[in-house]
Amino acid sequence: MKSLSNGKIWLLAVGQLGWAMLSGLISNWLVYFYQPDETAQAAGQTLFIPQGRVLLGVFTVIGAITALGRVFDAVTDPWIASLSDRCKSKLGRRIPFLKWASFPLAFSTVMVFCAPVGHITAMNAVWLLVFILCYYLSITAYCTPFNALIPELGHNQEERLNISTAISLTFIVGTALAYVAPVIWGLMEPSLGRVTAMRVTFALLAVVAFICMQVPVFAIREKEYVNSQPAEGTAFSSLVKTFRNREFCIFVGSDIFYWIGLTMFQTGLPFFVTSLLGLSESMSTVFFVVMTALSLVFYVPVNILTRKFGKRNLVLTAFALFALCFGYTALMGDALGVIPPVVQGFILVAAAAFPMAVFGILPQAMVADISESDSRKTGENREGMFYAARTFAFKLGQSVSMLLFTALATIGSGGDGYRVVAGVSCALAATGGIVLLFYNEKKINAVIDGGE
Repeated sequence: MKSLSNGKIWLLAVGQLGWAMLSGLISNWLVYFYQPDETAQAAGQTLFIPQGRVLLGVFTVIGAITALGRVFDAVTDPWIASLSDRCKSKLGRRIPFLKWASFPLAFSTVMVFCAPVGHITAMNAVWLLVFILCYYLSITAYCTPFNALIPELGHNQEERLNISTAISLTFIVGTALAYVAPVIWGLMEPSLGRVTAMRVTFALLAVVAFICMQVPVFAIREKEYVNSQPAEGTAFSSLVKTFRNREFCIFVGSDIFYWIGLTMFQTGLPFFVTSLLGLSESMSTVFFVVMTALSLVFYVPVNILTRKFGKRNLVLTAFALFALCFGYTALMGDALGVIPPVVQGFILVAAAAFPMAVFGILPQAMVADISESDSRKTGENREGMFYAARTFAFKLGQSVSMLLFTALATIGSGGDGYRVVAGVSCALAATGGIVLLFYNEKKINAVIDGGE
C-alpha cells in the first residue's frame, strides 16, 4: 500500500485543526458562559441557568449537564468505533464518518451557546442538555474514526510518530484559535452586546472549523493507503477484547488521571487569570497563545528525545512537570505577591510548554503502537475500538472532572475554590505518572519489531 506523503499528512491534520477549534470552544468557554464569575457578570454576561450548588446541595446545573454529556459521550464511543471498524463503504471505513459528522458537530457547537430565553429558566437548561448531547455524539462520530486512521495510515512507528506530531500541532493551533475568542468578541461587544458578540464569534469559528474538517474527506483516498478488512463481532465483544490488553489498561488508567486533572485545569484557566491574578479575560488568550508558541519550539526536541529515551519516559517527565505547574497555579495571586501578576502568568506558561508538547504528541502514538502490536498478535483490525476504548475511559473521567470543578470552584471566596481546583489537578497528575510506571513499552516494541 502507498505511504502518506508529508503533504497528505498535513492535509489529514487540517481535520484535527477543525475539531480542535470546536472542542476548545466547549472546554474553554462553556462553563465561563453559563457559570460566569463576578468579572464576567460585571461586563454584562447574562445568567441563563440556575447558579450555585442547587442539585442535592452538592452539584451545579452546568456541572451535572456537562458530566451527563461526558457519560453519554463515553458510552457512544464503542458504538461508533464498532460501526467504523465494520464499515464496508467503497470510500473506506473512516472517511465516510468524517464526511457526514462535520456539519452536525459545527452546528451543535454553536447551538450549545444559544439558549433561547434571556434569563434564568429551566428551559435553557433543557436546551443546553439537548445540544450538549448532540455535540458529544457528533464529535465522537468524527474523532473516533479520525484517530483510527493513525495506525492504519502509518505503516511503521516512524510514520505513526510523524502523523501524531502533525495532528498534535494542528490540535494545539486549533485550541489556541478557540482561546482567541475573547479578542474577537471584544471587538464586536460595543455594537452587539456581550452575549450576541460571543455567539457570533463562536459561529464564525465554527464555519472555519467545518471547512477544515472536510479537507481530509477530499484529500485522502483511504483505500489507496489502507488494506485492513472490516472487523466482525459486536461492539461489546470488541470492547472486551480490547481491555484484555494489559499494557493498554495501564495506559488508560494513567490517561484517566491526566484528563481529569487537565480538564479541571483548562476549564479553570480563564478564572485563574481573572480571579487569582486579577487580569482581564483577554489575557487568557495572550497566555495560551504564548504557551502554544513555546510548546511548538519543543516539537523537534520531543521527537529526538523520544527516539533516545522512549515514549514512556518522556510522558513520565511530562506528568511530573504538569504536577509542578498545577501546584504552582494554586499559589498564584496574593501568595506570590512579590511577583507581578503578569509575570506569574508567564512563568506558568513557560513551565507548561514542554509537557504540553509531550502530551500533544506521544499518547496518540502510544495507542497506535498498542493497536499495531495487538493486531499482529490477534490478526484482528480493531484500531477504531482501541481509540474508542481510550476515549470511553478518559471521558468518564472528564465527566467526573466537570462535577468536581463546578463544585470545588464555589468553595470559599476570593478565588479559594480555584486554588483548590489547581491543587487537586496537581495530585491527579502525580497519580497518573505513578500508574504509568507499570507500562511495559519494551514488550510492545518487541511485538511490533517481530519478536515474541
